[in-house]
Amino acid sequence: MERDYTQMNQSFGGTVAAQLDAGLRQFMIGVYNYMLGALALTGVIAFFVSTNEALIQTLIGSPLMWVVMLAPIGLVFFLGFRIHAISAQTAQIIFWLYAGLLGLGLSPIFLAYTGESIARAFFISAALFGGMSLYGYTTKRDLTSMGSFLIMGVWGIFIASIVNIFLGSSGLGFVISILAVLIFTGLTAYDTQKIKEMYYEADGRDVVTKKAVMGALALYMDFINIFIHLLRLIGERR
Repeated sequence: MERDYTQMNQSFGGTVAAQLDAGLRQFMIGVYNYMLGALALTGVIAFFVSTNEALIQTLIGSPLMWVVMLAPIGLVFFLGFRIHAISAQTAQIIFWLYAGLLGLGLSPIFLAYTGESIARAFFISAALFGGMSLYGYTTKRDLTSMGSFLIMGVWGIFIASIVNIFLGSSGLGFVISILAVLIFTGLTAYDTQKIKEMYYEADGRDVVTKKAVMGALALYMDFINIFIHLLRLIGERR
């Protein structure tokens, strides 16, 4: 099944269709701006904490690490279940708080991997993400069935990762990382198309802002997962 957005736009008439396309581009730019801002915040915090020995020791050597690891998961679930009930401003605050906490959680990677390998993994991740997001934005193919399959794969990776915490198998970890890169790369295209479709639903400005935040969160999580698992595959340890 294909979704012909061109035909949809023609049904609105030339002027309205042009306004709709312009609005969609503005909406998507807003989504990407949120995402890039979150990535920048995460990176700055992660790097700053990694250069402060006292902060690193406090983070790694105390129960605070569990808070840093679990709090972002709680924030994602909170946004997912309460996005319709909270204001756009509250959604934005939670989004930036999530990105900041993830920066704290990712700070040890600067100690575990060389700067060159981190940069290499980042740019490869950016290339994979950019290509698949562009595909998701431009394709007329319905990616719903693919997305459902990939989401099932995410749960499989999650369960396998929990099991591997107890097994400590490097081989299983390698397989998990390969599958994760493939799955989250595919999800990038699916999420981009889903975000694009969200725009066509007529809503007030406050709702549109919340949609942009949720869309940015989905793409941010896709990118972070691609980056982390790619770094595990190709990163050079110190």
